[in-house]
Amino acid sequence: MSRPVQQEPAYVLHRRPYRETSLMVDLFTLNAGRVTVIARGANSARSPLKAQLQPFQPLLLDWTGRSDLKTLTQTDVRPGPSLTKTLALYSGLYINELLQRTLPLADPNPRLFAAYIQLLEDLSRVSDVEPVLRRFEKAFAGELGYSFAWDQTTDTNEEVVNHGQYYYDPQQGILALPSETARLQGLSGEALRALAAGDLESVECRRVAKRVTRVLVDFLLQGRELNSRRLFSSHLSSSQGDRNDL
Repeated sequence: MSRPVQQEPAYVLHRRPYRETSLMVDLFTLNAGRVTVIARGANSARSPLKAQLQPFQPLLLDWTGRSDLKTLTQTDVRPGPSLTKTLALYSGLYINELLQRTLPLADPNPRLFAAYIQLLEDLSRVSDVEPVLRRFEKAFAGELGYSFAWDQTTDTNEEVVNHGQYYYDPQQGILALPSETARLQGLSGEALRALAAGDLESVECRRVAKRVTRVLVDFLLQGRELNSRRLFSSHLSSSQGDRNDL
C-alpha cells in the first residue's frame, strides 16, 4: 500500500465537478509532478475547499491513494502573488492549460516547478507579459527534452551569424540548411543572436521568439487546442487590436 503524501507543495491547474458534490482537481506539484485528486464535498456550498482550491494559489496538500486518481485529505493555503490584472490572469490560465495538457502524470520536475513559481511572481508585477511567457515557454520545452540554443545551429554545429537566414525544427532546434521537417524559415541571424543575449524587447526579437515558441508549443500539443488561447485572443482583439502574445 502506498504511503500517504503530506504537506506537498502544489498549484491547481484545472478543476471540474465530480459526481454530485466533489471536485476533480489537476495539480502541479513539486515532488510528484502532475497529479489528479478528488476533493470530496468540495463542490458543496458549505465547503471551504471550493474557495481554497483556486489556480495560482500556493498550497500544501495531503492525499492518499494507489491509483492515478488520489483522494485529497488536507489543504493548507499559503500566501503568494495575486494575478489581478486581466492580461496576467489570462496568461496564467494559458500556462496552466499548457501544463495540464502536456505534462505526463507522476513525473516530478522540480526545476519546472521553480520556473512556474517565478512565472507567477513575474506576471503579478509586470504589465508587459510577452517576455515572461516566452521565457517560461522555452524553459518548459527544455524540461520536456526540446531545449535549443538561439545562436547555435544543430545541423552544422556552427554559431549563428548576423547576416544569415535560418530555419527552425521543433525536434532539432535552429538549422542552417533547409530541412523537410523545418517548420519555419527566414529567421534573422541578428535577431537570433540578440535573443541568445536575452533581448526580448526589440520588435524583431519578439516577432522571432513568438514564431518559434508558437511552433514549439503547437508541436508539443500534438494537435490539441487550448481554450485559453481563444480567451486571450478575444480579450486582446477587443482591447489592443491584432496583438496576440500567445
